[in-house]
Amino acid sequence: MIPAPFDYVRPDSLAEACQALAADEEAKVLAGGQSLMPLLRLRLAYPSRLVDIGRLPELKGVHDRGDHVFIGAMATHDEVMRSHVVNADCPLIALATATVADPAIRHRGTFGGSLAHADPAGDLPAVVLALEGVFVTRSEQGEREIPAAEFFVDYLESALRTAEVLVGVKIPKLGPGWGFHYEKFRRTAQAWAIVGVAAAVRRANGSIAEARIGLSNMGPTPVRAHAAEAGLRDAELGDQVRQACEQAAADTSPSSDLHAQADYRRHLARVLTHRAVRAAAGSP
Repeated sequence: MIPAPFDYVRPDSLAEACQALAADEEAKVLAGGQSLMPLLRLRLAYPSRLVDIGRLPELKGVHDRGDHVFIGAMATHDEVMRSHVVNADCPLIALATATVADPAIRHRGTFGGSLAHADPAGDLPAVVLALEGVFVTRSEQGEREIPAAEFFVDYLESALRTAEVLVGVKIPKLGPGWGFHYEKFRRTAQAWAIVGVAAAVRRANGSIAEARIGLSNMGPTPVRAHAAEAGLRDAELGDQVRQACEQAAADTSPSSDLHAQADYRRHLARVLTHRAVRAAAGSP
C-alpha cells in the first residue's frame, strides 16, 4: 500500500529536530525506519510530518563514559553488536542485538528506534530493563533522564513525550564477577521472540549473589522476573536455581495469539530463564 501524505523535514541539529516536533503534534520521528515504515505503508500510522534524525551527529556512536556506556539513539544494531566498548562492558546487549532480525535490518535499524518503539516482543527493551539503563531525552524544555523501569508504559507506548527526542541510553557498568546470557525462542531465525530472557548473574563463594532477569513478550511491556531474582539470591547451582527459575512467570500477563498460548509462554519463561541463568553463571 501507499502511505498517507505527510511532510518531510531533515533537521541539521538536535535543536532543530525538537523545534520541528514541537511545531506539529502529529509529527513522528524517523530513525532507521524499520518499524515506522511498515506502519506507514499499511496505513496503521498517519503522521502529518516525519522528522528525519538520521544525520544528527549528537545521536550517533557508542561512548565509554567511565562508570557507564552511553549508546547513541542512532547507533545501528550492527554498530552496537560489533562495538568493542559494548562487548567489553555490557556484553548482554551485544548478545541480544545479534539475534535481532537479519543482517540487512541490523545495518539499518537503530538502537534507540527499537527501544522507542516499545514493542514488548523486542529483544532490547528487556535487556535494557535488566541492566537498569537510563534513557536520555531532549526537547525544547531541556534534557531529562528516565529510568528503564519507568520508560515502558504500555503496549507500543513509552514515556517519551510528543515533542521529545531520544538522545541515547546510559548502561551502567556492572564490573567484575558478572556473567550474561540471552535466550530467545522464535519460530524462524528472523522472527520476533515468542519469549526472550535476558539474564545477568553475579556469583560469589560458589553461589549466586545477585541476578537480574528481563523478559520479552510476557505482557504489554517488558518485565523483570522479580520473584525469580529473589529466589536466586544466595542460591547454589543445582536444584535451588531450578526452583527459583520456576517463579520466572510469576506476576506476568502474557497474551495468547497465533504463535503461542499464554500458558505456553509461561512454560517457556520458566525453561528459558533456567537456561539463561545457568549459562550466565557459567554452569554447563
